[in-house]
Amino acid sequence: MDGQNRKDIYPGLEVGIILKKDQRSGNITYGIVKDLLTSSTFHSRGIKVRLEDGQVGRVAEIVAD
Repeated sequence: MDGQNRKDIYPGLEVGIILKKDQRSGNITYGIVKDLLTSSTFHSRGIKVRLEDGQVGRVAEIVAD
């Protein structure tokens, strides 16, 4: 799954995000979702989230259980 639909993402979910500083390189940072920051139900570049460690970025992938 990609991270474009808000309904697929919830606190406690493990995801891979792209930080603002990594947008050019595409480096993915992994962590656990703490907060959803995008209010719309869909975003073409990925739903913006805050991880438990405080990092903010757009969801690039959802890690399967």
